[in-house]
Amino acid sequence: MADIRESVSNNRLYTGLTVVFIILTLIGAYLFVTNEMDRVREVILNSGPLGFVLSILLFGLLGATPIPSEPLTIFLSTVYGPLLATLATAVGNLLSALVEYLIGERLGSLTNFEQWKERLPFGLGRLPIESPLFLLGARMLPGYGSKFVSLVAGFYRVPLGLYIWTTLVSTTFGAALTAFAGYGALTLLNHLF
Repeated sequence: MADIRESVSNNRLYTGLTVVFIILTLIGAYLFVTNEMDRVREVILNSGPLGFVLSILLFGLLGATPIPSEPLTIFLSTVYGPLLATLATAVGNLLSALVEYLIGERLGSLTNFEQWKERLPFGLGRLPIESPLFLLGARMLPGYGSKFVSLVAGFYRVPLGLYIWTTLVSTTFGAALTAFAGYGALTLLNHLF
């Protein structure tokens, strides 16, 4: 019996330390990016193909923080074009979604996902978490956020293959919309002024 209590205590300690480490890493990334964004842009511009890889990693960091990644998507569309900006955004946001999934696995019963799920519009709350319709539809709802869907998917341990393809579909759609719209708007502004 003592072994079971010690094992539970060790698991709680490990989970708590993991969550603290992730939170501190995200805060550090947030502070770095907000304070050094001009330098980050310069590095991306001057690094050639390596800048593309760095931008994907930056999306991975930004996606796991409250910092919006849309300005970076628009910036990349001016550097690499909207198609490559869409690719960088989709892959980078998939990386951040995987981090959120892992956080959701660790959170366990610390959150009340069922109550949140019941409030979803369009009948999405009645769908099982592992339903592709739920994973695609809830992620695309404004105000609910893809981050929370990722946490829910991790908490319920949605099969990783299903989670990855639904995340990739929705993030690619959003990335393309932002990249092409931003590129078009900037092109129009350049022609007008």
